[in-house]
Amino acid sequence: MDRDWGSKPGSGGAASAQNEAIDRRERLRRLALETIDLAKDPYFMRNHLGSYECKLCLTLHNNEGNYLAHTQGKRHQTNLAKRAAREAKEAPVQPQPHKRKVALRKSVKIGRPGYRVTKQFDPETKQRSLLFQIEYPEIEDNAKPRHRFMSSFEQRVQSCDKRYQYLLFAAEPYEIIAFKVPSTEIDKSTPKFFSHWDPDSKMFTLQLYFKVKPPEANKPQAAPVPASNGTAAPGAPPRPLPPPPQAPPPPPPQGLPPGASIANPPRGPPPPGSAPPPPPPTANGPRPMPPGGTLPVPPPPPVGSGTMANFTPGAQLGRPLMMPPQGFPGQQLPGQGARSVPPPPNMGQQVPRPPMP
Repeated sequence: MDRDWGSKPGSGGAASAQNEAIDRRERLRRLALETIDLAKDPYFMRNHLGSYECKLCLTLHNNEGNYLAHTQGKRHQTNLAKRAAREAKEAPVQPQPHKRKVALRKSVKIGRPGYRVTKQFDPETKQRSLLFQIEYPEIEDNAKPRHRFMSSFEQRVQSCDKRYQYLLFAAEPYEIIAFKVPSTEIDKSTPKFFSHWDPDSKMFTLQLYFKVKPPEANKPQAAPVPASNGTAAPGAPPRPLPPPPQAPPPPPPQGLPPGASIANPPRGPPPPGSAPPPPPPTANGPRPMPPGGTLPVPPPPPVGSGTMANFTPGAQLGRPLMMPPQGFPGQQLPGQGARSVPPPPNMGQQVPRPPMP
């Protein structure tokens, strides 16, 4: 049996106005949760009971969704509009700052002006000055050139250098020109710093004086004082060393004629019948061989009161006798004849030993 009114069997029936309102508020709550941050809402407050309040409308809500649905309602929106109107009416009127509008002039530049710079020096005050003369023959009518100082850190044409600053001159329709001057304090007193524009000759003149640096900066450096240990200050040239003291020459020995050299004294002829002296031994070379070809075996040391008892150096090793050094008692001196030196006792002889008891 078909029904002419109502809903179909099993469909749940048509939604009433109350159900549609509930569904609408639920959709608004979900949308508000996605787009609105409650931490930034100035009217959202949670009380000690765990529920939520709207400080603007003074309403109580069970959960966050209910509060968000309230914020989208007519009551909350009306109260927001009323509060905004009241605050705008009560707010004092602040005077707006007057902004000066500067119209940018777009003119065609015709080039750089002619200029002349003169360096001056005042011998009385010890000040240095510069005189700038800029010519503007085609300057605009009723226009006057302008100038200003610019720091090295303001410009972007050259690398920054704190030792210099720039002096700029401008006049339409000429290009702006700048002069690089030392970054020294300028004397701004009236008679020393002045500028003048001559409309007849079309020449702009500016003169400036630099202040003199304090006397400590211009004080000449004192001569470096050498240290106590003899070293000079860094950067100073080395001082020449004095010549070493020379000792007086030793007096010549007695018996020599004046002017004779004692470095290599003359040697006398060897005594007749003696063997020639052996060559001097080298530093680390082998010893000279004796006439026999081999070195004799030295006898055992004698048993006596001492180790060196009855020791004869020439007889033990079979070496030839050494001649005494020249220049001693056997030396031949001028004006004297050759003298033979007797050999020392027990030299080259075998002394018999007494029998042991």
